[in-house]
Amino acid sequence: MLDLSRERRRMVDVHLGRRGIRDREILAAMREVPREAFVDPGYEEFAYEDGPLPIAEGQTISQPYIVAFMLEMAQIRPGDQVLEVGTGSGYAAAVMSRVVDHVYTIERHAALAEVARRRFQNLGYGNIEVRTGDGTRGWPEAAPFDAIVVAASGPGAPLALQQQLDVGGRLVIPVGDDPDEQRLLKVTRTGASTYSEEDFGGVRFVPLIGEQGWREESRPRIARTIPLARPHSLPEMIAAAAEPLLDFDDPGFAEAFDRFADRRVVLLGEASHGTSEFYRARAAITRRLIERHGFTIVAVEADWPDAAAIDRYVRGRGASPGAARPFQRFPTWMWRNTDAAAFVEWLREHNDRVKAFQPQAGFYGLDIYNMRGSIAAVLDYLDRVDPEAARVARERYGCLTPWQTEPSTYARAALTKGYRECEEAVLEQCRDMLARQLDHAGQDGEDLFDAAQNARLIASAERYYRTMYYGGSQSWNLRDTHMFETLEHILDARGPNAKAAVWAHNSHIGDARYTEMGISREEVNIGQLCRQRFGDAAALIGFGTHAGTVAAATDWDGEMEIKSVRPSREDSYERLCHDAGIDRFLLDLGRDPKLRDRLTERRLERFIGVIYRPETELHSHYADASLARQFDAFVWFDETSAVTPLGPGHAAEGVPETYPFGV
Repeated sequence: MLDLSRERRRMVDVHLGRRGIRDREILAAMREVPREAFVDPGYEEFAYEDGPLPIAEGQTISQPYIVAFMLEMAQIRPGDQVLEVGTGSGYAAAVMSRVVDHVYTIERHAALAEVARRRFQNLGYGNIEVRTGDGTRGWPEAAPFDAIVVAASGPGAPLALQQQLDVGGRLVIPVGDDPDEQRLLKVTRTGASTYSEEDFGGVRFVPLIGEQGWREESRPRIARTIPLARPHSLPEMIAAAAEPLLDFDDPGFAEAFDRFADRRVVLLGEASHGTSEFYRARAAITRRLIERHGFTIVAVEADWPDAAAIDRYVRGRGASPGAARPFQRFPTWMWRNTDAAAFVEWLREHNDRVKAFQPQAGFYGLDIYNMRGSIAAVLDYLDRVDPEAARVARERYGCLTPWQTEPSTYARAALTKGYRECEEAVLEQCRDMLARQLDHAGQDGEDLFDAAQNARLIASAERYYRTMYYGGSQSWNLRDTHMFETLEHILDARGPNAKAAVWAHNSHIGDARYTEMGISREEVNIGQLCRQRFGDAAALIGFGTHAGTVAAATDWDGEMEIKSVRPSREDSYERLCHDAGIDRFLLDLGRDPKLRDRLTERRLERFIGVIYRPETELHSHYADASLARQFDAFVWFDETSAVTPLGPGHAAEGVPETYPFGV
């Protein structure tokens, strides 16, 4: 069960303290006030994520950081009398009430005001008064105020609110005609009729409706409450540093990446799981690394057993007896597509050419999801080499089997008291398998390594599906740590001089410490772990696009659709690259120090996985990041196209039915 008290403390320490909030009174208040009491039912588990959440009447509860930032700007102190305009859920007023003497809060929606009033009563916060009305007029009979905080954006600071400030009082309000270019303004009353202003940067808020704000019929559209970083001459700087790329089939395309050939690990990203150009680019780069620079490992964001079937095919080892056909689970198009199939065929042909005089290149899966296939692979191996061990393993894995067809349901089942016994059994099986690997080192080579890795995967998968139920970053961290450790095992197995090309989503291969993932949610990923383990011997290369089409689903386990990718947002890294005016290019982020400095500024970056929902793109597919710290290089394709999935019955001519992509 999610420990909300722990998550509240983590929110204050990570989302607020690490981002510069220093006011001890505000930090203490936010440790005290239960934010879960102010979100709508069903959103409690997200209460301490650093993001806005929807509430009734089309409004939002602001992200914790922006609440703390505005209160710190307002310099609220014990003994103050404070006015809030825009009660919303009541959370900000509740936080202020733990610091100041009295809070007056105005909400134009009667239903929201009444819900907030009941929340204050239930929590025993008796120093808050709630009124329904036009907040732009203020609360004259309660004035003057030491501070006024407005949680909505108006065309300017309402005169009525400025006049209700005490001398020395502070008004904090977002202002601006354009919802994409609001500024957070602090107005201080310096005398009877004099004021000073300070600008604290860009934000986005819901509109301030009222007599001295926006009219209802002309209000601007609602947007997210996140800081902005506006571009200046960055597109020109990017254009000057960009190295245009040739066609994929031209040797010059991959030659541009020779600068990374001396690395132990080259991580190649993608901005979506369904874009042809990303697959074709990674294939061209990887072919070059294998043919010219001695790379022998292709490690991909795919399940180990599925990739193992392809590895057998490309290295001419023959299919494992009784093995299921790979990549039959959602999202099938991620690896069952024409671009991936073309690379697999090339890899098989390459290995056939070199097997007599140099090591073959292997194809390995890093991911954790296919618990069912992993169990089958371990049992298949033990049936052949140790039937008694297979019998014991079946008993140990028996408690997992009821949920194998839809492993995510195991997360809920794991809450029962039996899950701990199952966990210990899986871990014991993993230890037994690893001990067997040591005992039989060099005897049956590839098969033993394959089975040992499957045992590791099962132990990780059990914990992954259990922690997934509780939410937070634990399940992501377990998954990416597993993928990184799998990569380490592969490198160790292939020898001290082995070098790997890794194919995974940008969210996995870009250093998480410099994204919203790591800064706000304490998530780690393969890219971060590779930098920490290999240092300069790891190269992290991201990919991006402005528009085009993508293969994706609307919901998990849904049908694949060819969807149009919306043009990138004006406040995103992608728009900077688009405005550079070059169709495709490589941007080496270490070559131009001035550009690198500019690209360390946090702004929005787009992430599309196997799910794409254009209608909620800002909330669903954009996150803050520092591009120049996240990656060592960035590959750009201005317009991209969806992958082509392999149809039923697809197989190359003359290839047996066990061909990995056959159905």
